[in-house]
Order: sequence, then C-alpha cells, then structure tokens
Amino acid sequence: MPVTRRTFAGILTALAAPGAASVVFHNVAAAQDASPAASGEKFKVAFVYVGPIGDMGWTWAHDQGRLALEKAVPNVETVYQENVPENPADAERVIRQFAQDGANLVVTTSFGYMDPTINVAKSFPNVQFVHISGYKTAPNVSTAFGKIEEPRYVSGLIAGKMTQNGQLGYVAAFPTPEVVRGINAFTLGVRKSNPDATVKVVWTNTWFDPQKERAAAEALLDGGADVIAQHQDTAGPAQAAQDKGKYAVGYDSDMAKMAPKSVLTSPIWHWGAYYIPTVKSMMDGTWKTNQYWGGWKDGIVDLAPIGPMVPDDVRKMADDEAAKFKAGDESIFTIFTGPLLDQKGATKVEEGKAMTADELLGMQWFVQGVQGEIPQ
Repeated sequence: MPVTRRTFAGILTALAAPGAASVVFHNVAAAQDASPAASGEKFKVAFVYVGPIGDMGWTWAHDQGRLALEKAVPNVETVYQENVPENPADAERVIRQFAQDGANLVVTTSFGYMDPTINVAKSFPNVQFVHISGYKTAPNVSTAFGKIEEPRYVSGLIAGKMTQNGQLGYVAAFPTPEVVRGINAFTLGVRKSNPDATVKVVWTNTWFDPQKERAAAEALLDGGADVIAQHQDTAGPAQAAQDKGKYAVGYDSDMAKMAPKSVLTSPIWHWGAYYIPTVKSMMDGTWKTNQYWGGWKDGIVDLAPIGPMVPDDVRKMADDEAAKFKAGDESIFTIFTGPLLDQKGATKVEEGKAMTADELLGMQWFVQGVQGEIPQ
C-alpha cells in the first residue's frame, strides 16, 4: 500500500522510539517563535493538495478553509497546487518551489507529505510549515488534525435510529488508525441507539475514486445494508444509496447537496477554524511550533445539517449529544472510554478508563458490532 495522506503506518514505532514525543491534544509550545511578515508586505500562504478542489471532499474542505482565511485576515495572499502525488520526489519538489517563491507558510495537507515537509523545512529555517495529520515536528514544522470521530459518533446515533433492519455498511479507504477510529466511533454511536445493529466494512484502498467507492457501496446495499457510511472523498456511496432508496451518512462536506434524498447528515471539517488563528499568530509574532489535535468545541469538526427525513426525537437526541461535545463536557472527554469490547467480546478498555491520545492515534482493532477485518 502506498503512503497516503492519513496513513499512520509506523506511528506506534515512532512514538515508542527512545526520546520520541507523544502526540498531544492541543497546542504545546516548542522550539522557536515564527517571524511575522515584514510590515506592509503580504503574508504568503501556500497549500499543497493531494486531490482536486472540486472533489467535494477532503481537498474541497481544505480549500474552503483557505478561502475563509483570505476573507478573514487582511494582507494575506494564498496560492495552492492540486493533485500533488504523495511520492517523495514530486511532493518535495512542489513544497520546495513554494518556499523558494517566498511563502511565509506552507501547509501540506496529506500524511504522505510528512517526510518531504521535514526535508524541505531544513533548507528554509525562516519559513513556517504545517503538516496536516502527521506526527513529526521540527523548529519550523508543526502538525495539526481534528477529532472527526466526535461528529462521526453522533452521526452513528442517527444512523442507528434510521436503519430498518439493523444492517449498516461502511465504505472505507485504507486500514489506517484514523479510518479504524472513525469506523469504531460510528459503530459506538449506532449501537448506543440500536444495541443489536451491526456495521459491515468494505475496503476500497483508495481515497478518491468515484466509481470504486460507489461499487463498494452497491455491494453493501445488495448485501442487505440499508444505511451506508463512508470514509471516502466523493459522494459515490451516498449517491448509490439514494438510487436504491436507502440512507447514507456523508463525509468531509455536506453531501446532501449531491444526494438530498439519502443523506442523513455528514461529519465535516471547518479548516478555517484552524488556519485563521494560526496565520494571525504567525503574523503578530506569537506563533510557536506545536502539535494540534482539536475537537468539536474548537470548531474544526462539525456535523452538517440533519436531513428532513430524520424524525424530531432523533434530531433532538443528536443535537443534545452534539451540544456536550461543543461544550467540552468532561464526561465525554473521549467517546473511547471503557468498558469497550472488541469484535470477539474481549475487554479492550476497562470500565472508567479512557484511551490516551497515543492509543487512539495507533488504534488497530474493531469494537464489538463491526463486521469485517483490518488487513495487515
């Protein structure tokens, strides 16, 4: 499997290495302050995208954050390049070119860009870099990601109430800890509202392939699933559900725009909530290298509007649970709090114990209720 944007392959090894720093939930000060742009000059921000901005998924969400940044922060100039391969040579070439062209900040939005970002940063100590979803830092390299599993859990609560036969499907990209964590979060929500329901997983081994994603959803629907969820970048699964008169849960953006009759809701990203304060901090000289993993209360993740097909009592249940996350309710600091059982019924997390950030970022097991295997 190629290195891909949200692949955490090797993260456990890296975190366990002597002297390795643990991934943290929020900003932690590190090596040095960033220098603000010179007075009167534009602060230039460059974005490196793994897909097309029209995917209505992962890259589209980042580009909406770029546009929000331009609108919110005067004296900022942004540029971007789409469809940058994750192989080291191509990624490093694009990142290096942006730095050479005078970018004050380069944002690399795919896990596979991690090492190229670190390599380029060594040659440009006065340029700041932010890598989305990775774990390696340097004096001028920060990392950022969000707890999308929070709205995924609430979307699962809705889906569990909307299934008629208790059979749900999940179209998943790659078997990375991030994807596994999302499947588990969704399933925990499903089984909270429908304890006997199951979630069957089909792997596509692609982030962006409309036909392949749709075909995987059709296989799940033909196999009996009446609600489809996804960790994919296109609306193919939701559109397949709509064509068969079934329901779907989208991802990345509000996919009800592409499948209005099927989409119950979609866990979504608001990258502007991170990009705007980050750039402001760099411009005013208060920025420090950090690792960021924000949640719903920070505004970086959210749930799209709930569809009109969802009954009022289910809507209220979801809204009430979402409000707890938005408020930072300590009773749900993480939905991954025991007791948690794996697929075989064995206890993985004891009652009252919450999984740590490192454990979550390395999750490679399915909770009870998931049908399917994690390829090795």
